[in-house]
Amino acid sequence: MNKPNFFEDIQAKINHAIENSPAKDIEKNVKAMLGQGFSKLDLVTREEFDVQAQVLASTREKLEALEARVTELETQLKRP
Repeated sequence: MNKPNFFEDIQAKINHAIENSPAKDIEKNVKAMLGQGFSKLDLVTREEFDVQAQVLASTREKLEALEARVTELETQLKRP
């Protein structure tokens, strides 16, 4: 018997058994329940998170530049 065919046959039989088992229905139900639970948590995608992190970093840089400029102007005002 050819080994690749033997393993393919075993894999096909296992897949068929799993598809026809109650475990497949349980898996579908659990995925549906998790999906509903996650949607109620108001989560964001990784992409949305990364975009907001970039916006925050940019805003932080601008704020630091403005703080430095204010400090510089305050120093100039204090000079006689």
